[in-house]
Amino acid sequence: MIIPAIDLIDGKVVRLYQGDYEQTTEYTYDPVDVVHKYAQAGAEILHIVDLTGAKDTSKRQIPLIKSMVATGVMRFQSGGGIRSEKDVQDLLDAGIERVVIGSLAVAEREVVARWFEKYGADAIVLALDVNIDEDGNKYVATHGWQEDSGVSIDELLGYYANYGLKHVLCTDISRDGTLQGSNHALYAELVSSYPEIHWQASGGIGAIKDIEALIPTNVQGVILGRALLEGKFTLEEALRCWQDA
Repeated sequence: MIIPAIDLIDGKVVRLYQGDYEQTTEYTYDPVDVVHKYAQAGAEILHIVDLTGAKDTSKRQIPLIKSMVATGVMRFQSGGGIRSEKDVQDLLDAGIERVVIGSLAVAEREVVARWFEKYGADAIVLALDVNIDEDGNKYVATHGWQEDSGVSIDELLGYYANYGLKHVLCTDISRDGTLQGSNHALYAELVSSYPEIHWQASGGIGAIKDIEALIPTNVQGVILGRALLEGKFTLEEALRCWQDA
């Protein structure tokens, strides 16, 4: 499915370029209005990234997220600096269907594995941000892409497969925020290697043709952020493209 995304800093809708807080674009949209707009267009789920909470978990934007969920017009997944079980519980209590976990899934595997056991695989999305070296090796980056963990994506997927891993949001860092097209070859390879996982492709979508290029990969979801906010195409057009495939 097509999954629109919004990033939030201090209650405002923003976009970062390749995860860099110093390269932030701020939009004038009200987050709750965006929820209604995307739902009216036909979206079934929204991806929320709490960038304020990612920097300081004590400032997680739970009241705003609750107000978005309270619209009742779609389902939600959300993340941004998840570091503790309280972060997970707060989002689930706010009505979020799936909590998106990134760096901690690399650094504290046993902790995250316990959350899989406690909350179930359907409640967790692993967000794996990938650096691909010149030899084609795929390593997971952490801490807002500032650090290379040295852990391969295959190693991490193998570990969490033991706990029923079901949802993975994968971003090719080199493509994110660029509007220069998605790495469809990467997703085709991952889906082929791990067909039991529901893959969400993220990063680089700048035109309808970029969505079309992902259709043969059989990913289950496509994250759309900057392209929608900047009017490169409409959500209705994206949904129509995906549904007509």
